Amino acid sequence: MKTGVATLMALLVAAVAFGSDAPEFTISLKDHRFSPAELQVPAGQRVKLIVRNLDAPAAEFESYELVREKVVKGHAEIVVYIGPLTARSYHYYDDFDHDATGVITAK
Repeated sequence: MKTGVATLMALLVAAVAFGSDAPEFTISLKDHRFSPAELQVPAGQRVKLIVRNLDAPAAEFESYELVREKVVKGHAEIVVYIGPLTARSYHYYDDFDHDATGVITAK
């Protein structure tokens, strides 16, 4: 039992350490628009993406290409780790409002 707990603790520490080294980028959602509408990130690296919903209604950051789907409550933010990405563009949108779209380009 002690070995299992120690292993779990080591994995949690490694996960936190791994995430803290990732470059950080922020996308905001306001008035049915993502800003920036196009975000450039480094290819071949894991990236920490902060998604801020500046509006009152909930939104859903979704991307089939990034294989991510996460609800952002109104006036709240979420963290999404993506990558490492190959050099190309990845589209995302608000699944609650398909007019709100954006692109992440890995270079």
